[in-house]
Amino acid sequence: MTWVPIALLAVPLAGALILLGLRPPAGKATPEGVRTAEGEAAAMEGVRARFMARYGMAVSGLTLALALLLAATFDYGAAARPQFVIDVPWIPGLGLRFHLGIDGVSLPLVVLTALLTFLCFVYLAGHGTERPRELVFTLLVLTVGMIGTFLALDLLLFFLFFEIVLIPMYFVIAIWGGRARRAAAVKFILYTLLGSVVLLLGLLLIWAQTGTLDIPRLAAAHGAGMPRGVQILAFAAIGIGLAVKAPMWPLHTWLPDAHTEAPTVGSVLLAGVLLKMGTYGFARIAIPILPEGAAALAPWLGAFAVVGIVYGALACLAQRDLKRMIAYSSVGHMGFVLLGFATLTPVGVNAALFGNIAHGLITGLLFFLAGAVKDRYGTADMPALGGGMLARVPRLGSLLTFACVASLGLPGLAGFWGEMLALLGAFAPAPGLSRPLFLVFMAVGGVGTVLTAAYFLTMLSRVTHGRPHPLGQTPPTDTRHETPEPHAPGTPEPHAPGTAEPHARQAPEPHTREAAEDAHGHRAGAPQRTLALLPDVRGYELAAWVPLVGLILLFGLWPKALLLVTTPAVLALLGAP
Repeated sequence: MTWVPIALLAVPLAGALILLGLRPPAGKATPEGVRTAEGEAAAMEGVRARFMARYGMAVSGLTLALALLLAATFDYGAAARPQFVIDVPWIPGLGLRFHLGIDGVSLPLVVLTALLTFLCFVYLAGHGTERPRELVFTLLVLTVGMIGTFLALDLLLFFLFFEIVLIPMYFVIAIWGGRARRAAAVKFILYTLLGSVVLLLGLLLIWAQTGTLDIPRLAAAHGAGMPRGVQILAFAAIGIGLAVKAPMWPLHTWLPDAHTEAPTVGSVLLAGVLLKMGTYGFARIAIPILPEGAAALAPWLGAFAVVGIVYGALACLAQRDLKRMIAYSSVGHMGFVLLGFATLTPVGVNAALFGNIAHGLITGLLFFLAGAVKDRYGTADMPALGGGMLARVPRLGSLLTFACVASLGLPGLAGFWGEMLALLGAFAPAPGLSRPLFLVFMAVGGVGTVLTAAYFLTMLSRVTHGRPHPLGQTPPTDTRHETPEPHAPGTPEPHAPGTAEPHARQAPEPHTREAAEDAHGHRAGAPQRTLALLPDVRGYELAAWVPLVGLILLFGLWPKALLLVTTPAVLALLGAP
């Protein structure tokens, strides 16, 4: 079965290369009644978009099947050691090897990556997109880099896969993003490239000291042959490089812009997988290979983590944009992951790995839902949504409520265990760490959980509850300070008697909103618009979201399903008996 890791990389790569020469179906596809050239072009573009999305769904579906095959044949009794190992010479002159494998730390992340990628293509198959060939190609190349990062057992190979994801994600944001997409994409690439430079310096320092890039060999040595000062310097360099991708406060400022401007599938993969690549590096490289450096800098890592928890929650309370709020929530949630790593205990590291998976599932679902809200309402601005989503689109509102209460850490859902175990790990940190200091971290983290509940419940009260406004997709605005636009001479005044009212959304009369509404919220003299104007959850959306809901429930009710996989590997990485 050693061919499976190679196949996991080869299938999306071959799919991307085949796509370069693949031609979508041509021919007349104009719907009946469409007679214009513009209508024919739009219809054909829809056919091409669906074909490309289904092609991507087929390729990513095969990749997911391979990941599930890997999970089904994995020896869970030996989860601490790499399995399905491929170790062949790559560049013999430099002693570099193509070394892949998987253990209990990386297996859940490989399956999560394959699953989220497949669900993104399921979403695209129903939703459609502009320039579908280019987007499918970009996402398949991105898949190669993401999965390769979790399979790599060589430091240089890890770095190469780590870097491969940057260019595809840059184009996903810059081409298919929102109005400020170019600035967000440039900010993303500059931050992550700068972090990668520092990361590479730390990896080269390890190579210079040990003469090997083999991750399992370095992890088994637990820092032997490297002085404490070198370990501290290497851990600082690697930690900064990984913290940018995680992201850790204060290196997080690229994230809100990238999430806000990215398309829905870009936000899902960015939050669900790319952030995990940074935290995974702590478990795979920084902590097991540099234990003395980790012990020296763990208090700093914990301090930055808890500041990020509180900062992220406070920033969420100040947001108006739904996607931006979810982006800032990732800063707080990844703070719990980093706090778990800072404890250097099996409980804390397990909490971090569990939090990685839970965050990928929950925040991936949240960004799917935020994209659906923006598609229907035309905006993600929470005050402009006007409330009443549970009345207007009850299934969408219910799913959004479920995802939010999962993200705030409700017991019984996956988000609870990562946060609770991280705080438990801070209660009893590893020997050599200051327990009073980590008790402070635990208390601050506990405050962060309260603030997390506050911003999610505040958002739900504004968006899902209340009475939906009957006049359209956004609530009316006060026009008392607006300057009327001039009209051409000789034309009747707007809304003058005998003049037909334009089809644009009507502005309410100033000062009289409440007085002019009847008991059902309808404005006098306004057309009665029904709540059915906005479509509820569609079939392709359910197909993309239901697996995430099921896994959130599964890991929330049965956390042992994941902890049994990670615990043996965590004990081996920490050198614990």
